[in-house]
Amino acid sequence: MAKHIFVTGGVVSSLGKGLTSACIGMLLERRGLRVRLQKFDPYLNVDPGTMSPYQHGEVYVLDDGAETDLDLGHYERFTHAPLSRDCNYTSGKIYKTIIEKERRGEFLGRTVQVIPHVTDEIKAAIRKVADADADVVITEIGGTVGDIEGMPFLEAIRQFALDIGKHNCLYIHLTLIPFLKAAKEAKTKPTQHSVRELRAIGIQPDILICRTERELAKDEAEKIAQFCNVENRAVIEERDKEFSIYEVPLSLVNNKLDELIVEKLHLRAKSLEMDDWRQLLNRILHPAHEVTIAVVGKYIKHHDAYKSIYEALDHAGIALHTRVLVRKVEAEDVQREGAEKILGGVDGILVPGGFGDRGIGGKIESIRYARERQAPFFGICLGLQCAVIEFGRNVAGLEDANSTEMDRNCRHPVVCLLDEQYQVTDLGGTMRLGSYPCKLEEGSLAQRAYGKLEVSERHRHRYEFNNQYRQQFAAHGLKVTGTSPDGKLVEVVELENHPWFLAVQCHPEFKSKPIAAHPLFRGFVEAALARRDRKKTEAQRSREGAAVATN
Repeated sequence: MAKHIFVTGGVVSSLGKGLTSACIGMLLERRGLRVRLQKFDPYLNVDPGTMSPYQHGEVYVLDDGAETDLDLGHYERFTHAPLSRDCNYTSGKIYKTIIEKERRGEFLGRTVQVIPHVTDEIKAAIRKVADADADVVITEIGGTVGDIEGMPFLEAIRQFALDIGKHNCLYIHLTLIPFLKAAKEAKTKPTQHSVRELRAIGIQPDILICRTERELAKDEAEKIAQFCNVENRAVIEERDKEFSIYEVPLSLVNNKLDELIVEKLHLRAKSLEMDDWRQLLNRILHPAHEVTIAVVGKYIKHHDAYKSIYEALDHAGIALHTRVLVRKVEAEDVQREGAEKILGGVDGILVPGGFGDRGIGGKIESIRYARERQAPFFGICLGLQCAVIEFGRNVAGLEDANSTEMDRNCRHPVVCLLDEQYQVTDLGGTMRLGSYPCKLEEGSLAQRAYGKLEVSERHRHRYEFNNQYRQQFAAHGLKVTGTSPDGKLVEVVELENHPWFLAVQCHPEFKSKPIAAHPLFRGFVEAALARRDRKKTEAQRSREGAAVATN
């Protein structure tokens, strides 16, 4: 039987339960255990696919096409646990399943209630990931203790321990220890109240992980332990990290969290090996190089909207011993003030995915700047579509080139709706989603980066490059170098006679890991680094030439 760890949060949201859960999974994996991870979100949306990035952050897509919470990105980046649509449930998904059963008459006329029907459905969802190959299942409960919408999930995990035995379950509660500058002291009362809420519904935390800006004093930890009814050693400090989230696992190791979990769940585990992770951190803290990448997007003001993009850039930097400085650029600013002013001095330009026409003009101008200035360019999803539009308008002589997403009646629809999308009416879960194979042209930039001729990447889109324009674009230098195996869908385009200009219809950022940078992101950052070095060399020669002329 698999052991279960339930991670809850208190005091405030956005404390980092997802990151903490991922780090716990990583440490247990490195102790030889087979881990599964799962996230419950209390909101009533069936999935985050129709939610605004300003509300929710990025939508993280799995191989099976599930549109999930961004915390599943943490799970994949830190662990090797297989993830599927069963690894992310919302209240909406739970209630939808129950209502469909009721409409089919499966409850045999009984009154359908939160207890037992909703809680039973939640427990069934937990059991789905607890397969025969799992030693430990980590289930994160979204939101905070006390939220009305989260109560059925907390009740379900309380019942679950009774179903399988408390010795097979562990409750970890993540909470905040705020520091009041005026009083010059940390406050433990919010944590006490948060735990009291949990205990009132029958859940006694086994371990408390305390988020704090400063070191948690011994007397503060002892006070928390006493008032929250946990052992002193079970109060774990998780201090804010100055440089990188990749410091968190070693911080938890230093506080012996993995040892505590192994002991409390009576797990048979090997000793922990973290040397490669320490080397990774050394590269982050002591980079040999530095580059600046402009990410030109629509949702720049919300960091989590492009979470996986930023992480993938960091991974590439780690692989190349390089600190990647991201310049977050509002596409509308480029449109309003000009690419020269906004993008001057950057070493590479990335245009990520998105929807709608706001900021499209700025993205197109950014791509034109990259093309004309020979700056490395990487387009992702909508970034590919904008690259095609820019090239059509400014190189191929198609002044009215556009996407039918932006203008249904444009004269040159170089980007158009996928064939299977014409009959779609519902927005949720109806895009081209999940992993699809792609054949690469031998000798292409993409093929050289990947080192193979066929790859599989994840997708989330409705629109595609219009095949009617393939030959015309190729004649002017924009080549299709990656397609679906049947050759019908364009997956990769590249620009000839340019140091590094590549755009993909997929989302490669979802498959990047800190210890295994995605090859396209690595190639992009490497090209940016080469450009920076080239500019430095040219500047040095210019200074030397000026000095000679003066003498």
